[in-house]
Amino acid sequence: MFHRNSPIKQSPMRDDDIANMMRALGHPVRLEILRIMASQQQGECCCGDVTDSLTLAQSTVSQHIKVLLDVGLIERRPHGTRNRYCIRHDTLAELNSAFGGLLQGLLPLTATKEAEPA
Repeated sequence: MFHRNSPIKQSPMRDDDIANMMRALGHPVRLEILRIMASQQQGECCCGDVTDSLTLAQSTVSQHIKVLLDVGLIERRPHGTRNRYCIRHDTLAELNSAFGGLLQGLLPLTATKEAEPA
């Protein structure tokens, strides 16, 4: 939620969506899952591929994958009897732009506040 007179540029992405995606990215296992997916040659993998790379139960990995799916950071692609998962690069790029824009808008404001005499 931005105030009408805010100098911070409003992103087309909703604040709730940004917050939910950042919350999903706030867990180290989910960050590692994204790294594993990004490192796959085909750009996608199944839950078992991720489980093989981590020291976690498949059910735990599945729960983390579901969180990433629910916020739209990854997508599911049916592949025979299995599902394969891949990163949604468009969504990550949009989040990067929205969050980066928010931070760029906040930094000058906080620097100005710090420079003001108390």
